[in-house]
Amino acid sequence: MYAAPSIQKLLDELERLPGVGPKSAQRIAYWILNADKATALRLSEAIAEVKDQVRFCSRCFNYAEDELCEICRSAKRDERTICVVSEPRDIPPIERTAVYDGVYHVLGGALSPMEGIGPDDLRIVELMKRLSSGEVTEVVLATNPNVEGETTAAYLARLIKPLGIRVTRPASGLPVGGDLEFADEVTLGRAIETRREV
Repeated sequence: MYAAPSIQKLLDELERLPGVGPKSAQRIAYWILNADKATALRLSEAIAEVKDQVRFCSRCFNYAEDELCEICRSAKRDERTICVVSEPRDIPPIERTAVYDGVYHVLGGALSPMEGIGPDDLRIVELMKRLSSGEVTEVVLATNPNVEGETTAAYLARLIKPLGIRVTRPASGLPVGGDLEFADEVTLGRAIETRREV
């Protein structure tokens, strides 16, 4: 497909976004072209603003606009419990559950020997420093339930347990409204293993 150089440049940049292929890039580009100039400028200003103002929280490494993120600044959070996640994007789903009131620690990835990511590439030293205060009573290892996440959780558990801190992992199970026949074996197996009394 022929496109004017400026349109092609936009298409090329949009295709670099994760999950955006050529067709999605075209839809977004044409939406931008058909939008009024003020709308397009608001989008570009929002992108520039987020790149200028957002950094990592100095305590937990979540995204923040100040030295500390909103969660670390909140007096309502239980600082005795730290939920460890791989990336900042893992925090909003946990927050949406409205059942967790502790604080977080973002590792910045997961252990992956195949990709050359070892313990020194993650924020494990910073986590251990936070745990050395003696105030933390529980660490929730909420890394993804895949090979890398499980490896990371097992590694962290070995480091943390000798400190006398309770180490937990969210139970894995069936999605609400899911049918047993459509559940994969690993999920169903974990749901049965972590069953609780009714």
